[in-house]
Amino acid sequence: MVAVIDYNMGNLASVQNALKKIGAACKIVSDPDEVKDFERVLLPGVGAFGDAMEHLGSSGMDEAVCEFAKSGRPILGICLGMQLLFGKSSEFGEHEGLGLIPGEVVAFDPNLFETPHKIPHMGWNELFVQRDTPLFGSLPKEFYLYFVHSFHAVTPDEYVIGRTWYGYEFVSAVENGNIFGIQPHPEKSHDNGLEILKNFVEFKG
Repeated sequence: MVAVIDYNMGNLASVQNALKKIGAACKIVSDPDEVKDFERVLLPGVGAFGDAMEHLGSSGMDEAVCEFAKSGRPILGICLGMQLLFGKSSEFGEHEGLGLIPGEVVAFDPNLFETPHKIPHMGWNELFVQRDTPLFGSLPKEFYLYFVHSFHAVTPDEYVIGRTWYGYEFVSAVENGNIFGIQPHPEKSHDNGLEILKNFVEFKG
């Protein structure tokens, strides 16, 4: 059973529908006391980092997710949910994150673009797999997913399982033991996205 965390900042219906498509039992959870009862946690998210952490903190969901992480059971962060896994973000000021993966979240820097690119990064783009990981399973070393974001993670190479090019190379997927994060939206990425969700649901740790 997958707990889809509800903190008023995610497209929960799309995520829930995608999980149902792959036959995964799931429930949208807004009570932090319930989180410990699930086999795995999915942390979705759309919007600003600071607002998201405020919602998680005011409900006690931040502590519930961190306690769940200590149990060794799998967690997957999607888009903003992935960014929340890091220690801090500079989006509209500096904000502390969940600190489950070392690193920080920064804005795309147009000064680093080799050619002009629009921000946000929106649409289909290629993810380049950096190493074997249960999250990608039998997917090829390069495949397309759907992105919508203006900020991206910066983290040591040891946590990076996917990179993507948009003006310059950025981190698009991470792993730290039982904790996974992916910047694109698997629930909007057709077969490739469903395969990632299926791999997450089947991951045993």
